[in-house]
Amino acid sequence: MQILDRKEIENALSIERVFRLIEEGFIAYSQKKTVIPPVAAMQFENPPGDCHIKYGYLKEGSYFVVKIATGFPLNTKSGLPAGNGMIVLFSKKTGAPLVLFNDEGFLTDMRTAIAGAIAAKTLVPSHVECIGCVGTGAQAYYQLSLLPHVTRCRKVLIWGRDGEKARRLAKDPRLGHFSIQVAPTLDSLAASCNLIVTTTSSKAPLLFAHHIKPGTHITAVGADDIGKQELDPSLFRKADLVVCDSIAQCLSFGDTSHAVRSAAIKKEDLMELGALLANPLLGRKNDTQITICDLTGIAAQDLQIAIAAM
Repeated sequence: MQILDRKEIENALSIERVFRLIEEGFIAYSQKKTVIPPVAAMQFENPPGDCHIKYGYLKEGSYFVVKIATGFPLNTKSGLPAGNGMIVLFSKKTGAPLVLFNDEGFLTDMRTAIAGAIAAKTLVPSHVECIGCVGTGAQAYYQLSLLPHVTRCRKVLIWGRDGEKARRLAKDPRLGHFSIQVAPTLDSLAASCNLIVTTTSSKAPLLFAHHIKPGTHITAVGADDIGKQELDPSLFRKADLVVCDSIAQCLSFGDTSHAVRSAAIKKEDLMELGALLANPLLGRKNDTQITICDLTGIAAQDLQIAIAAM
């Protein structure tokens, strides 16, 4: 079995190839060409944290994947990364482990951010005035770093519950190609931005229907576990189009699950990202529609980015 560390993985990745493979993974998932069992998850209280195990394969592929991802938000107080993990790629013919990606959570961060960029590419209005980033952690950075692949907008507003972290992210030299300011409130961010990405681990809604102006697209990536929530159900009721990476998974957890349980929307109102990628005509019809993409993360992404990193 080959073992790759984070540096080797970073050097091996071609962003263009990963974009293509992950898009293909979403399409295969929505066309029922994958086997993706339910996510296994553990939650911890002291200190707070979680561990997700995702696994699956493409029916016509040669590999299957098992991914372990952990999130312990208080790590940052000790100078440690909040997220960690690894991926193992196996032969679907023999069951033998082929590659262990000791990526420290990098591949999960990347595949999540690439999914966000793919969602933006398919759902944003024709002119993005300003990008709004809700959250200040690693995923906020990765989402911003990938968006230039799909939009020309370089104007960004950041809002975070910790103002110092927001100011630090705004000054991150790796994001120097953006013009970034810190928004004093979520209201001011939403009033100025028509592409908003939410990346927090909030357990209570942050964005409500009254915040969002016509023509806005929202990509929600933070609510990846039971109990987490970034978007109020009223926002789903106001939206013209709601897209999920996995309808089944988003009904179990994620922002969509709260909206459906509160009867703000129905299951029949939902569309999968893979279906939209296969037929873009199903997407945004004009620049006044409000669109939401709820991304909870599926094993097809982990499989495809692992193949790209081999």
